[in-house]
Amino acid sequence: MSPSETLAVDAFLGLLVPLWQVVIGVLVLVTLVVSVRKLLLRGPSRMGGALLLVGSAVVGLAVVSYLLQSL
Repeated sequence: MSPSETLAVDAFLGLLVPLWQVVIGVLVLVTLVVSVRKLLLRGPSRMGGALLLVGSAVVGLAVVSYLLQSL
């Protein structure tokens, strides 16, 4: 590949990266809405365990993202 072709490919991939981030964000949001709906339909007896699970998942995700960002 010539340098101008490499530059064009890099620019194209640079435009696609934010698009994939939006797609992943939308999928996470849809999953969250569906899971909250199912949780609310199950009633308050499962809410405590679910809150612990969601809280630990959020903390775990924050730790992983921090570690990946610091590399």
